[in-house]
Amino acid sequence: MIRSKLLIFIAQGIHLDKTNTQMIDPLILSQRSKPTDTWTLIMRLFRGYLRPHVPGFIMASLFMSLTAAMTGAAAAIIKPITDELGKPHMPLYMLGLGAGVVVIFFLRGLGTYFHTVLMNRIGQRIVTDVQQEMYRHLLGADLAFFHANASGQLISRLTNDVAVMRQAVGECMTSSFKGGLTLIFLVGVMFYQNWHLAMGAFFIFPVSAWFVIKVGKRMRKISASTQAEIGNYASLLNQTFQGIRHVKAYGMEKAEDNRVHNVTENVFKLTVKGFHASALTNPMAEMLSGLAIATVFMYCDWQVEHGLITTGGVYSFVMAFILAYDPMKRTSKVNAQFQAGLAAAERVFAVLDIQPTIVDAPRATPLNVTDYSLALEDVVFNYRDGTRALDHLSITVPHGKTVAIVGPSGAGKSTIINLIPRFYDVQGGRIRVGGCDVRDLTLSSLRGSIALVSQETALFDDTVRANIAYGRPSASDSEIEAAAVAAFADTFIRDLPQGYDTLVGEHGVKLSGGQRQRIAIARAMLRNAPILLLDEATSALDNESERAVQAALKRLQIGRTTIVVAHRLSTIVDADQIVVLERGAVVEQGTHTELLEKRGVYARLYGMQSEAGADF
Repeated sequence: MIRSKLLIFIAQGIHLDKTNTQMIDPLILSQRSKPTDTWTLIMRLFRGYLRPHVPGFIMASLFMSLTAAMTGAAAAIIKPITDELGKPHMPLYMLGLGAGVVVIFFLRGLGTYFHTVLMNRIGQRIVTDVQQEMYRHLLGADLAFFHANASGQLISRLTNDVAVMRQAVGECMTSSFKGGLTLIFLVGVMFYQNWHLAMGAFFIFPVSAWFVIKVGKRMRKISASTQAEIGNYASLLNQTFQGIRHVKAYGMEKAEDNRVHNVTENVFKLTVKGFHASALTNPMAEMLSGLAIATVFMYCDWQVEHGLITTGGVYSFVMAFILAYDPMKRTSKVNAQFQAGLAAAERVFAVLDIQPTIVDAPRATPLNVTDYSLALEDVVFNYRDGTRALDHLSITVPHGKTVAIVGPSGAGKSTIINLIPRFYDVQGGRIRVGGCDVRDLTLSSLRGSIALVSQETALFDDTVRANIAYGRPSASDSEIEAAAVAAFADTFIRDLPQGYDTLVGEHGVKLSGGQRQRIAIARAMLRNAPILLLDEATSALDNESERAVQAALKRLQIGRTTIVVAHRLSTIVDADQIVVLERGAVVEQGTHTELLEKRGVYARLYGMQSEAGADF
């Protein structure tokens, strides 16, 4: 439960960014095709994850060999027991045979216990390693990748697909190796007892194997489709629950119910189709086994009549054949799980194969300056469809000063906010921090020098204290509370039921918009970064909340190099410089007073807001 909530928060928190998702051409997972061949997937699992566990695998194989050998011994000991029944013999002879049976079954049980524990541990360790690597890899993916792929799909790959892999790896590593070794020993007993009979019965194995392989290929295709549809289901649920307020406001409950109905029906049909394909192996195996047993009995009857085999030999052979039939039949079930696991592994590896484009340059250096001025120099950035987002844009923000950026929607304001911490890279020109090109700096040092407060506040379903300390978990309680005081949040926090230890709910739903924003500001204050990016931080607040948040923001901006993206022009009249954008280019620049005196675009927008009380 906790893991699922964390995955949902991370995925949705990344999706909160409102930047145009057409910025680059990211990999859309659902569009991947041309399945990877089985051997490639197996070798990748082995090289990447099984190799460190080879010693444990060898130990488990020894115990599986013991189990298989004892299964063969159980079939072999039937012959002397049956042949001696009713005959005069030394009492100790039958006692020895009885003791042998006890020892055989004890060793068989002991081997089963140890190989089951060892193989399941190895299997679960492998899948856990895959899951952890997958999560780490996703966190390092570009922002554009998260914009292109629904969070529900990503969560499904981290949970459902990995769960299928977990079941397949655990079952296959235990059953397939044990079953194979058991078959080898039992077939050996059959050939030892009577190689003519063994050859007569052996035709069942290659025919069954051929059929299992054919069914397995179909199972892999069905399983891949099923897992993709489950990903769609997770995405749909995620969207519906997050937008439940709008669903109810627009009376769309029935429509959403129909959407879920259609998806779940598809999952049902695919699952049933998979069961049908898997179940086909049973009647085929039963029919082939019946033919083999009939052949064995008829041939045994002829050999017994001619004194070529004893009754005990017949019983021993039939016992070996029946015991061999069980792992052979189980192979079909294991193969179905194995194919489902391969389909899941292919989807998981599709995520692991994603390579981020926003990475440290080979000779990147940490940001180590005292002057945190910002400079956008002749910056060019285009959307994926070729539309120009920023057109040779140049803006300078001196160290410790505040520059506000205003303009209509689509002018490129939020694009600037996303380029500074390298969520995306410029396609022309450069961005400098303290004179250093951001592409020549390590990402960790660059982003560690930046605090971001946006309109959409991302809060964990955790305590107020943990949310403020997010980004600086080592902070002391006194530092956390000092940040809250500076953000004008301490008073309302102490009025909460458990104060700083109050759980805020998913995305902070237990708090008002103004309270969430002040916690986000306290988080930024605690981070104490020299560069501050404010992206429409007050646009969704009522007047009373806005005043409280504005007071906190003004305190936060002191001594920091700040870029403010604002819709409400009244909130940025005190900025050191105001830059007016249109279609990605600077059309005006100056202080509030200077821009009003120019009677240009800014003065017109300010006048419109002042008269109508509207936002821009």
